[in-house]
Amino acid sequence: MKISGAKIVVETLIEQGCDTLFGYPGGQVINLFDELYLNRDRIRHILTAHEQGAAHAADGYARATGRVGVVIATSGPGATNLVTGIATAYLDSVPMVAITGNVPCSLIGRDSFQEVDIVGVSMPVTKHNFIVKNIAELADTIREAFRIAKSGRPGPVLIDIPKDVQTALCEFTPCPEPVEAVPMKLASEHRLDKAAEMIAQAERPYIYFGGGVISGDASAEIIALAEKIDAPMGCSLMGLSAVPSDHPKFLGMQGMHGHYAASVAEDEADLVIALGARFSDRATGKKERFAKNFSIIHIDIDGAELNKNIPAQLTIRGDIKDAVRRLTERTAAKTHPDWNKRIAELRAEEAARTEHSHQAVREKDCDACAAPCDKTGIPAEQRLNHFTIVDAVSAAAPADAVIVTDVGQHQMWAAQRYPLKAPRTFLTSGGLGTMGYGLGAAIGANTATGKRAILFTGDGSFGMNLTELATAVTEQTDVTVIIMNNGVLGMVRQWQTLFFDKHYSNTTLNRKTDFVKVAEGFGAKAARAANLAELQAALDAANAQHGPFVIDCIMDCDEFVLPMLPPGGSIDDIITEIK
Repeated sequence: MKISGAKIVVETLIEQGCDTLFGYPGGQVINLFDELYLNRDRIRHILTAHEQGAAHAADGYARATGRVGVVIATSGPGATNLVTGIATAYLDSVPMVAITGNVPCSLIGRDSFQEVDIVGVSMPVTKHNFIVKNIAELADTIREAFRIAKSGRPGPVLIDIPKDVQTALCEFTPCPEPVEAVPMKLASEHRLDKAAEMIAQAERPYIYFGGGVISGDASAEIIALAEKIDAPMGCSLMGLSAVPSDHPKFLGMQGMHGHYAASVAEDEADLVIALGARFSDRATGKKERFAKNFSIIHIDIDGAELNKNIPAQLTIRGDIKDAVRRLTERTAAKTHPDWNKRIAELRAEEAARTEHSHQAVREKDCDACAAPCDKTGIPAEQRLNHFTIVDAVSAAAPADAVIVTDVGQHQMWAAQRYPLKAPRTFLTSGGLGTMGYGLGAAIGANTATGKRAILFTGDGSFGMNLTELATAVTEQTDVTVIIMNNGVLGMVRQWQTLFFDKHYSNTTLNRKTDFVKVAEGFGAKAARAANLAELQAALDAANAQHGPFVIDCIMDCDEFVLPMLPPGGSIDDIITEIK
């Protein structure tokens, strides 16, 4: 039986296991949306307020589950509005399929209404993309897109479907099972043997892991390796949640705003075992100085990342889960009492520095600025700062909550301090650093898992895509939005303070936005918190109700993210306090 291209799209999505997709309708996808309507009992479509929000929601859905997220948009501005969300997924290796409509094939290249070459536009930020001009190729193209998105190093794939392909008729043969990912390349025995030899000779081994450990489902394997060879662990921003925050071998995130103990321990190691990480500039600082004291074993599924940023003494391409398991099997158990003693010293030094920083924040008087804070009459122990906010939120949060962040100071504070317990419970834009990512991603994560999402955001980031509150209210998404409101673009202001002689060019917002009223205008519940008691009461109210709840937390504009490696600097230049 012949069916339309639009119906082929919907049938193939269902066939591939897609139960939910996100998007926004338009003229060149109206046929697709008609089929979604006719099949609404088999596949759910969530209408967002903006296509970028839809892309971030598909991204959050994918990160929280490991499944392929799906987003749909019309041609022209609908398609281009997806690009930031697609690029966000690309830089963080998130499996996604983006479907766009286009003008009929006969009108392509004629500057038709809402025509854009989205294949050309998206080429640099997709793992692969297609334009389907022959309906006979449509079903297999969608299947191949899913296969590519989830194979090897995951990533987004775009399929552009002209209007006449959606309306044409063609025979459709369903596939009985979703397509399988391409089998992973496995690490060579010889290279794993060499890695085991290097580990046996090391006296100060250190494991550094990234987001590849999460996408490769290798958390248990890296913990087993660390325990067997008695090695401390640190991670990139994207690696957070792969290992429980309280694991005795885990020192936390390292790099530009990483934990002091993690960054110094890596520098003092004699062997760094890098797993599923790409040595980005935020993780390494000055590359010429980075690996001055240690050798590197680098294991990754993507051969393009090996020796790309930092040369390694031994590179191993292969499935991370399989490679680490086999490496652990051939590695003898070791203990390193002197190294453990040094790690304990670094932990103690970090704890003292953190307490000193916290005390300084508690006692600090607010500088004159446009920030909304007013500490008058608020005892020091009741004032809101990044320590008290993150601690209060984590204490009140459900044990299985999914933590999501936007981008900025709040992102780093959450990354440094929030106690994470399980993989895929910390979602953030690491590679692209997309302000406005968080609310869409939180909607996607809650939709996928049913678990409450907690979004840490700033007043700058939240303003980017706050229109997605409309989506959260309509869908009754369980998301608690924590706005760390300091009235400024905090991370850029921090750089201006430290490196630009306090030239606060366009970082003091001077906005009169009342986020409580804005949230209520969208139909959400909301509260403002100027002290710890108010924050705790608001958190109790948020947890007691179903649907979105926004908490506007008022804090000082001059709290800094510390430690900090200066741009272009190294561990030798680490800043741990502001005098």
